[in-house]
Amino acid sequence: MPVEGGSISGSASAARHPKHKHKAHSLSSRHTNSTEERLPGFQRGDMLEGQDSRLPLPVRNNLLDLFGQIEREFENLYIENLELRREIDSLNERLTADGQSTEGGDLIKGALKTKASHSTSHSTSQLSQKLKTTYKASTSKIVSSFKATTGSRAVCQLIKEYVGHRDGIWDLSVTQTQPVVLGTASADRSALLWSIETGQCLLRYAGHAGSVNSIKFHPTEQMALTASGDQTAHIWRYLVQLPAPQPLSDVNVPCDDDQDVSDREEGEVDGEGPCEVPTIRVATATLKSHQGVVIAGDWLVGGRQVVTASWDRAANLYEVETSELVHTLTGHDQELTHCCTHPTQRLVVTASRDTTFRLWDFRDPSIHSVNVFQGHTDTVTAAVFTVGDNVVSGSDDRTVKVWDLKNMRSPIATIRTDSAVNRISVSTNQRIIALPHDNRLVRLFDMNGMRLARLPRSNRMGHRRMVCCTAWNDENQLCNLFTCGFDRQAISWNINIPALLQEK
Repeated sequence: MPVEGGSISGSASAARHPKHKHKAHSLSSRHTNSTEERLPGFQRGDMLEGQDSRLPLPVRNNLLDLFGQIEREFENLYIENLELRREIDSLNERLTADGQSTEGGDLIKGALKTKASHSTSHSTSQLSQKLKTTYKASTSKIVSSFKATTGSRAVCQLIKEYVGHRDGIWDLSVTQTQPVVLGTASADRSALLWSIETGQCLLRYAGHAGSVNSIKFHPTEQMALTASGDQTAHIWRYLVQLPAPQPLSDVNVPCDDDQDVSDREEGEVDGEGPCEVPTIRVATATLKSHQGVVIAGDWLVGGRQVVTASWDRAANLYEVETSELVHTLTGHDQELTHCCTHPTQRLVVTASRDTTFRLWDFRDPSIHSVNVFQGHTDTVTAAVFTVGDNVVSGSDDRTVKVWDLKNMRSPIATIRTDSAVNRISVSTNQRIIALPHDNRLVRLFDMNGMRLARLPRSNRMGHRRMVCCTAWNDENQLCNLFTCGFDRQAISWNINIPALLQEK
């Protein structure tokens, strides 16, 4: 997952704005000289001669130097905040003139947060906070006017919380065969299968010696593919029996972009500990050709082959029946972060920390073509196919882009957010993109890039830490979206997006 960079040293204020460096220096010199000339009874010449002061000469010179540094620092702060004010005015004018959605507000706030994080002192942070407060007050009426025009509201209902892992949950998936169960992959070196309706843990897979980073189910058989930090991927069979259904929780909460998002206690998650259920410890097949962490895996259409992605900068294609390595897909310059297969065609997409994702075509057995796409400026955390001819990519650069497979020179839609995006998913029926964020929120967008909703998160519900993955379950009318995070829990949701809202 993304790692936040270190802080910037305090003396680099002018260097961060090269075009203002000379200007700041000249202003500092001019203001210092004018100040010296105006001070009555305390002029620099007098101090140097010692006529009006009993302080030792080294102390007086040190004081003058310190005062000069303070003045220059305040001048730098003044210049930086003038730039912030101009940026706020410019963005407000653009927001008003273009009639952007409320996502534009998030973009502005994200830009301000980035600026504030580069402050050189506590004083800068305070000034930046005042600017952000001023911005929020000035744009509240605009945001409210946008909300008033949306008409119908999306309704998000929290259904169940699945608690039992000892560490964060990296990935989740829903089986495509009966009985339909939820699978989770965790850093506690286990994968768990859950009853969707009751929230009961049904089975535990404990065959890996490292963090389980991914879980995907066979399209027609009761088989699972898990990828792990132990440099292997496992294929294992499972057999579960669903418990008697129980009444589901009834928490009907409309999605609200201004709802309270206060944090619950950031301590341990209240849970039942590891599931005391049947445990599988031996894999049916072990795929071990990688030389680094295996971060993801998926089944090719038909289920006879699987593809795995690794930190060794390669993706491998295996035969399921023989566990034989068929192809090694190389070309990425840095570690891979994700892989996904097309639901109906022999196409594979791989994402990497090198800011690119690659499309591999295995439809012609004699030709294995690859296309490289450079649409992001930071790690591509996920790239997934839709049922149509689209690919959706998400990145640590806080954007999600929708691409057309027939013409992938430029994205057909770009979604900008205020936080890094992790493993996204796209609804098959409604074609809605679910975005899990580092800031513990989950947002929903349509394929045109319009924001539809944000899942509720408060001190009573939602994720407490980074949300790692989302997965749609279109066959279940009640629990049609699942999310998981590093707070050790998975959550099922009922998402109801009115048709009127999707058309806007």
